[in-house]
Amino acid sequence: MATSLKNLSDYTANSFVDISDKRFGLVVAEWNREITDVLAQGAYETLLKHGAKDENIYRNSVPGSFELTLGAQFLAQHEEIDAVICLGVVIKGDTKHDDYINHAVAHGLTNVGLKFNKPVIFGLVTTNNLEQALDRAGGKHGNKGVEAAAAAIHMLGF
Repeated sequence: MATSLKNLSDYTANSFVDISDKRFGLVVAEWNREITDVLAQGAYETLLKHGAKDENIYRNSVPGSFELTLGAQFLAQHEEIDAVICLGVVIKGDTKHDDYINHAVAHGLTNVGLKFNKPVIFGLVTTNNLEQALDRAGGKHGNKGVEAAAAAIHMLGF
């Protein structure tokens, strides 16, 4: 979905379930930390807003977006974790590294969710430049972290 058509921070909560007893794992990439910290804060605040308890939200850091998959697997393997939210940023550069990373993360997170039969949310911002990334981390297009947390809550009620 093009973020120019929909703000990432807009969602419908009428189908959300009670998450007061649910446990969430946040996996946050340290690369582009000025952006990923904003994404993580958006996810955290959204979870709290809808009833999650602070002590049931676990934030873990990985070096970069490529490592989100293994970080997600480390958390998802624990039965007490109900959903994993992965947050990172990949900005297109002079090489095709972004294609390889984005594909690997998308494929890897899908596999982790299927393997452990729980929501593993793709909260990866993939942009052409820094300005676009900032627009999706609390800027004019909202916050991808908010969208990711809302997706996790929604999927817990599936």
